[in-house]
Amino acid sequence: MVAPRRMQAWIFQRHPRCRPAGANIMHVSPLLSAVALASVRSQVLGSMRGSTPDFNSFFDAAYSSAFADTDLLSAFMPGSATQAGALHAGRNMALYDPESAYKMMTLINNKEVLYKAQYAELSQMGESVARMEQAGTNLGSIGSGDADIKTGLQDFITRYNEWTQRFDPDMQRDGLLAGTQAAQVARYELEQNVKNIFFGAKDGVRGMADLGISVDPVSGALALDGAKLDAMLASNKQGVANTLQEFGANFARSAGLLNANNNFIPNQLDNLDRAIDYIADNGTDLRAEFGTGDAAKPTAQIAQALAAYNQSYAD
Repeated sequence: MVAPRRMQAWIFQRHPRCRPAGANIMHVSPLLSAVALASVRSQVLGSMRGSTPDFNSFFDAAYSSAFADTDLLSAFMPGSATQAGALHAGRNMALYDPESAYKMMTLINNKEVLYKAQYAELSQMGESVARMEQAGTNLGSIGSGDADIKTGLQDFITRYNEWTQRFDPDMQRDGLLAGTQAAQVARYELEQNVKNIFFGAKDGVRGMADLGISVDPVSGALALDGAKLDAMLASNKQGVANTLQEFGANFARSAGLLNANNNFIPNQLDNLDRAIDYIADNGTDLRAEFGTGDAAKPTAQIAQALAAYNQSYAD
């Protein structure tokens, strides 16, 4: 991490108008170092988290939310609207604009809680994806008898629907993982496997739909048309068996890739972990500079995932 003193020097080299008249570069408002955190995030923080948008935008989000209606640099200059405001607990009144700094710290407090909750929930999703990988493997290795096929297919549908029901709330517009690319890709990839019409093409089958499998357009849940499956078994039993083997193997491979090292879910978990560690390691210094901020006020969904994080991962 770049030391705050070095950040201040960097600011004044790049933005001379920010330097108070007669001020020594090394003895100025600590809040000005915040500008450097935003401006050099890709240099200072990028090495910690890579180029993932979620992390690189962390401090940008803090600043844009705290200063949405004002110029960032002017907020730190003398004459700020809140400079002469009443003293409030948790504010650093040595700053030019203690209220804006306090708001920024409030956002950081909420981000810390959100990242922990997302880490716990995405970890659960990773475990569930691993179970879906096994479900695909099982389906791809079932026997060719009618009873084996029906039982194996129904078992796969049950497991798939458990997956969709468990994580569908997270995927909604205001859900815990709504803006998390890894989670969205996981749902999309597994569903596209089910919808793929090319499985079984060499045997005259047009994917799982020809076997009676349909995908609910709203919930994403699978349903089985038993009569359609029976008709296919009667007319093209070997084609059905071959299609299930081909589909199962590909489904398992897709699920496995989502959890593979340096791929979607592990990468996102690593990004979240680095952000959590950064805030934990620097929280005391941030609060000393910017004020305490309001305590996070998580929703019920976030609070539940946060409790899971604290139980499983807290030191």
